Amino acid sequence: METAAPEPTADLDLCYMSATEALAAFRMGRLKPSTLLQALIERIEQVNPVINALADTYFDEARQQALAADAAYEDGSAKGALLGVPVLVKDAQRVKGKRTTHGSLLHMDAAPDEMSDPMIERLQDAGAIILARTTVPEFCISGVCRSLAWGDTVNPFNPDYGTGGSSGGSGAGLAAGFAPIATGTDIGGSIRIPASCCGVVGFKPPHGRNPDGPPANFDRYNHCGPLARSIADLALVQDVVSGAHPRDHDSLRETVVLSREPGRLDGVKIAFSMDLGYCPVDPEVRRNTLTALEHFRALGAEITDVDVPWTRTCDAAATHWYNTMHYLRQASWAAKTHADQLNDYTLAAAKGVEATTLDDVSRSWETQHDMYQFFGALMERFDLFLCPTTTIPAVTADHDATARDFEIDGVQVDPEYGWILTHHFNMLHHCPVLAVPSGFATTGVPTGLQIVGRTFDDPTVFRAALAYEAQVGGWFGTPKTRPMS
Repeated sequence: METAAPEPTADLDLCYMSATEALAAFRMGRLKPSTLLQALIERIEQVNPVINALADTYFDEARQQALAADAAYEDGSAKGALLGVPVLVKDAQRVKGKRTTHGSLLHMDAAPDEMSDPMIERLQDAGAIILARTTVPEFCISGVCRSLAWGDTVNPFNPDYGTGGSSGGSGAGLAAGFAPIATGTDIGGSIRIPASCCGVVGFKPPHGRNPDGPPANFDRYNHCGPLARSIADLALVQDVVSGAHPRDHDSLRETVVLSREPGRLDGVKIAFSMDLGYCPVDPEVRRNTLTALEHFRALGAEITDVDVPWTRTCDAAATHWYNTMHYLRQASWAAKTHADQLNDYTLAAAKGVEATTLDDVSRSWETQHDMYQFFGALMERFDLFLCPTTTIPAVTADHDATARDFEIDGVQVDPEYGWILTHHFNMLHHCPVLAVPSGFATTGVPTGLQIVGRTFDDPTVFRAALAYEAQVGGWFGTPKTRPMS
């Protein structure tokens, strides 16, 4: 579709200011939270009608919180690591007093939640201002960000393409300058896919690093985490939200210290795979990935191309897990009672549930185990592992996730999961993964790279990401690098 970019009216430098920069400006009295908030609201009102990244918005409430933050900074009573910072929250995470629709018509009349999920609670306790909810596919079960409830969310860099899912509204909203921080959840790549498609950064922490609410915290594939436009902002959020929480039995007690200062990577040993052993990769993704590797080499890292022995069995095993842990409690139930109100990909997921056997589930555990027998041994010899995030820049805005004729580089692949390289690291659930941009395709759509660490080794992943960010000069720093500017 041909969509003209709106004329910019908001102060774009404010809209693309990082949370770290905004907090420093608040403390020094150079910027008021209310001024930043108003610029963001104007930007949202200007651009969101084009990209459709937001579900519910809370502008009036946010304005009152921003004015209170103004007063606290002025009288010296400011407390909270994120006081006055606007945040976008994925419409699959509970916010006290607000409805959570999960992108479904079935939840549009949902009662307000009685408490926030632990991650959101900690953001609020730190003084963050929840500005809006971001769009998701129904029940977060697709890599496209489209639903009957909220419509299609499109890519700010090129509205002919999608944002990826399921945290698609978060990725698009950040790229469009709606807020400096957004939240996401990641059961198969739902933080990292939109980060890649929208040119932002996103962190899938080890399972349990960030406490979560039920039933997500029972699922080892599932992780909640931040998206942002800078690595320092990801670290800022991680400092606030990570750590043991009394409502999450899986939450980890140990804390990690994440650097904010970039340095070199001399002597850091990095394993690399372009395709994880079996996935066809688009030539533009391949080109941008190789360019990114040169930046790591320039930083002093030693990079070794390794053979990964994984196969399509990994995809099947992940799907069996989703069918029993995720789709069963949502898509399958809904299909039996409200099929006429569901999206096509939700109905397809429900059919997958019906076809899954207990033996399938048991074998999926065996596959996970076999995958880590290779990866764990590999990471005894390397500090980090790199690979693309998606095998194409992005699917089109009208991509059919149930189609049977979807191809990449001449090879037919699954239309839902055949274009992503992310779910493998949900299966290796304690490995931290940070998604960073790797460049742009000729369509203008970004491409991305995953930085994968040893289990629970978040600091090394952040160290590498900070160095890479500094080496490439960051992202969104000038009008030329900002979509719809």
